[in-house]
Parts: sequence; structure tokens; C-alpha cells
Amino acid sequence: MIIILGAIIVLASVVGGFTMAGGNILTLIHISEFVIIGGAALGALIIMSPKAVLINVFKRVAAAFKGTPFNQNTYEELFKALYELFLLGRRNGMIALEDHITEPEKSSIFSKYPSFLKNKQAVAFLCNGLMPIVDGRIKPDQLKMLMETELDSMEDEIHAPVNVLTKAADAMPGFGIVAAVLGIVITMGSIAGPIEHIGEQVAAALVGTFLGIFIAYGFMNPLAVNVEFINTAEMDYTRCIASAVIGFANGMAPIMAIEVARRGLPNDLKPEADELESMLKAIKPVNKG
Repeated sequence: MIIILGAIIVLASVVGGFTMAGGNILTLIHISEFVIIGGAALGALIIMSPKAVLINVFKRVAAAFKGTPFNQNTYEELFKALYELFLLGRRNGMIALEDHITEPEKSSIFSKYPSFLKNKQAVAFLCNGLMPIVDGRIKPDQLKMLMETELDSMEDEIHAPVNVLTKAADAMPGFGIVAAVLGIVITMGSIAGPIEHIGEQVAAALVGTFLGIFIAYGFMNPLAVNVEFINTAEMDYTRCIASAVIGFANGMAPIMAIEVARRGLPNDLKPEADELESMLKAIKPVNKG
């Protein structure tokens, strides 16, 4: 919604200023220019992107229009789910967590926190982090390296669509020039025609340059920055899980492991320490696996 509002403001300011200066809005509407620029941009995206990255570009753009799903309520549910899980592991042994992390969709703990359970990637990351400890395949002090390696891989994957979108945006002024040159070629073919007709064709050609620059700096580059912010919020959420899991695996009390994770959050999402402690102590934990 915020992106749509921003786009409306950008479009209204440019078009409004143009009409206030005496311009006719209809002179900016040339379907052929949109076809040339839009088709070239789409083709460039396809050429520069592997299939998985291309699909991810459209997914990330759609997610940006929805806005970030990571808010204070999301983190509260995450902390509660982690606390219950850690408390169960502390009281009944790590083996008590096996059923919850092998079939998280059936977990009596995770089912209490729908926003966390809905985030399939976060749930998988948590379960994959705990599984080697529950199985006894690695020592707790080896878990940090394992989870950081996975975090690095995730970060590279989610930043690839931003790089592609930014490069496509940077190419838009060039595509606008291509559209303008093609318009001039058409104009030169009818140079002996009426001066009004030639003027219309030159104006149409210049619209191509305008659209390329306007779309690049008015929409696509700002959209790429917004996607980057969404990606950063997602990685903050995932790192929060990693911090808590690593702390707990290395012997921290459940509430202290959550405190470590809390301290890594941005200030606008970070609950106060007393507030977090009261919230966690009010939970009625699951006493069996």
C-alpha cells in the first residue's frame, strides 16, 4: 500500500507539473513507446537472470507491495515459540524436541503461534538448526559455524533479485533512448510532411527518453531499494532465530537465549527486557514432547 501511494505521488507530481506548464497529458501517451521500453526491460530481465532468480524477482516485488511482515507481534510470537521449545528441551532433554522439529506442522507448540508457523522458511531454518543437536551429530560449539554458513547462503540468494532489478532499472534510460531513436527514424521518413505532423512525431520520440528515465528513477530503483529493506528485515528475523538457538545449544537458560536474540533487533522492533521477561513467564508451557 505504501509503495502504491508513493508511486501515485511521483506520477501525480510529474504529470501535474507538466499540465500546469501548459502540456497536454495525451501527448505523453504513446503505446508504441511503452511496448518498446517494457518489452526491452522484460527481455533484459530474462537474459540476465537464471530461472530461479527470475521467479524470485517477481516474488520479491510482490512481497514488497504487501509490505514487511516482520513487526512487533511477529517477533513476540517467535520469542514465545522459541521459549516454549527451549524450556521443553531443558526440562525433558533435547530428545523431547524431536517430534516438534521433524513434523513442525503437527507441533503442539508451533500451532499456538500461527505467524511463525506460516513462515515456512523460518520454521525450516529453526528445525534444521536444532536437528543436528537433537541427533547428537555435532557438538554445541560447532553449531554456530553450521548456522552461519546457512545464513550466508540465504543472504546471497535473497540479494540476487535486488541486483537483477537494479541492473534492469539502470538500463531503462538506455531503452528510452532506443525508443527515441526509432521515433526519430520514423520522423525522418516523413520529413517532407506537414510541420504539425513532424512535431507530433518528434514529441512521441522524446516521450521514449522521458519514460525510460522516469521509470528507472521514479519507480524501478526505488522499488529495488524497498525490496532490499524487506530482505534485510527477513535476514534480521532469521539471524534472531540463529542467535537464540546457538545460545541455547551452548547451555544458556531459555530466557537468556531469547535475551541474546532480542538484543540483536532494530530498536523499533525490540521489546523492553522487562516486558519480554513478563511475556515469557506468563506462558503456560508444554510439558511433554
